[in-house]
Amino acid sequence: MTFQQIQKYERGANRIGASRMYALSRVLDVPVSFFFEEMPPEISGKGGKPVPGLAEKYQEEFSHDPLAKRETLELVRAYYRIKDPNVRKRLFDLAKSLANASTT
Repeated sequence: MTFQQIQKYERGANRIGASRMYALSRVLDVPVSFFFEEMPPEISGKGGKPVPGLAEKYQEEFSHDPLAKRETLELVRAYYRIKDPNVRKRLFDLAKSLANASTT
């Protein structure tokens, strides 16, 4: 790690994720709160006005992508374990017809 990289972390230009901070606390044998001990009160939420730009903006509710579900991944893996291309094609056609039947 270079001196310039360390400066970026000190100034806040680079950020450290929670899992990395946890790992660092384990390596240094300190609690995670150690990294926040000298934080100014206006940033830590312990009084004062918040610093502009640090407050999180409202985010819309996260929409779950069906392609990211474990069930989808397992289904795709099982589908591709079917060796016979004719059986795989028939299963594909069956799934499509079931989907179409449930929407009508």
